[in-house]
Amino acid sequence: MPKPLALVTGASAGIGATFARALAARGYDLILVARRRERLEALAKELESAHRANVEILEADLADAGQLLRVEARIAAADLDLLVNNAGFGISGRFWETDVTAQEQLHRLHVLAVMRLTHAALAGMVARRRGAIIGVSSVAGFVQSPGSVTYSASKCWLNSFTEGLYLELKSQGSPVRVQALCPGFTYSEFHDVAGIDRKLIPAQLWMQAEDVVASSLDGLERGRLFVVPGWRYRLLVRVLRFLPASWRRSGSIRYAHRTRRDHARR
Repeated sequence: MPKPLALVTGASAGIGATFARALAARGYDLILVARRRERLEALAKELESAHRANVEILEADLADAGQLLRVEARIAAADLDLLVNNAGFGISGRFWETDVTAQEQLHRLHVLAVMRLTHAALAGMVARRRGAIIGVSSVAGFVQSPGSVTYSASKCWLNSFTEGLYLELKSQGSPVRVQALCPGFTYSEFHDVAGIDRKLIPAQLWMQAEDVVASSLDGLERGRLFVVPGWRYRLLVRVLRFLPASWRRSGSIRYAHRTRRDHARR
């Protein structure tokens, strides 16, 4: 029997690499996409040795239109069982003080690339009546946060986009599944690149990438649309959904003020 095939973007580190390891252990062959070829090659060797997985690597910057088209074409040509849209990055700072080109790149990666890769995958999945797509979103998709405005906005879009796809697929009687994975603070390179000081975040709020991925794959088997790993974050999201908008905004402003004071003390 041929193995199921998964494509993971942003697979060179963090949650993406953890997805690759977990899927290889579950018997998947893999197509790994990221900008850093040397890391992809090292991960491919690891997975081929540990799990006898067939691993293809695609070096690509998905914020670049030409490179994105190349990955789209590979997806369209593949008998793909799972797409994990994980590639992303954060920008820390007031919107008007940050580099607008970096802001544009964030939207190209978090919104346009996700939309196009999902479109490329869904046509074949729906026709074959099997497959699944996981979009790595964030708890930040449920609330706006001063200092990371475009990141939160892009994750809010991903949550809405995924829910819309879920409704379309259900209305057509398709067995293809979609999921928005919404983790909170997770140990990875993400926060280092974004310039976020981990010491400012309470230790109990940090999660391991392995636990986040395990929650996602378990939720996928159960057909869950939104997966929020960790009981603290599930409680937070539930509370946020019932709070009046004015309370959510006031809370965000107070949190931003407290964060600035903590930075100043350090």
